[in-house]
Amino acid sequence: MKPGDLAPDFTLRDHEGRSVTLSVELERGPVVLFFYPAALTRGCTKESCHFRDLASEFEHRGAQRLGISMDSQERQHLFATTYSLDYPLLVDEGGMVARDYDVKRSVDLLKVKRTTFVIASDRRVLEVIASEFSMDVHADRALQVLDSMKGPRP
Repeated sequence: MKPGDLAPDFTLRDHEGRSVTLSVELERGPVVLFFYPAALTRGCTKESCHFRDLASEFEHRGAQRLGISMDSQERQHLFATTYSLDYPLLVDEGGMVARDYDVKRSVDLLKVKRTTFVIASDRRVLEVIASEFSMDVHADRALQVLDSMKGPRP
């Protein structure tokens, strides 16, 4: 996946068991979809909390945040409640969506590549942010991309 590609649509359950569909979320504005390897691990916690801490910045830009990993709903729920994460954590246990976005690894330990997709309301990928070690760059760069969007914000 690269900028300009159409983001594959999907429907997954979130950490509360609610159904979340990408195309429905995009009706409200751009989506920042970030894949992380494993809930409740040091790096993923740092990244997810940074997305949480910038909630007002994303809201100001009219963007939704969606975290996604191959963890179980129970683990995602524990992660969300332990760290007061204020956005949906999507459950991709089989890795189908990770495969569609080309971030699934063949190694089981680190199931997905830490990758963030900034997706415009028309499902066009605006930016792909890939960094395994710089946890803050994902949210920070996503905000920069949202700021550079041309035209009126939803």
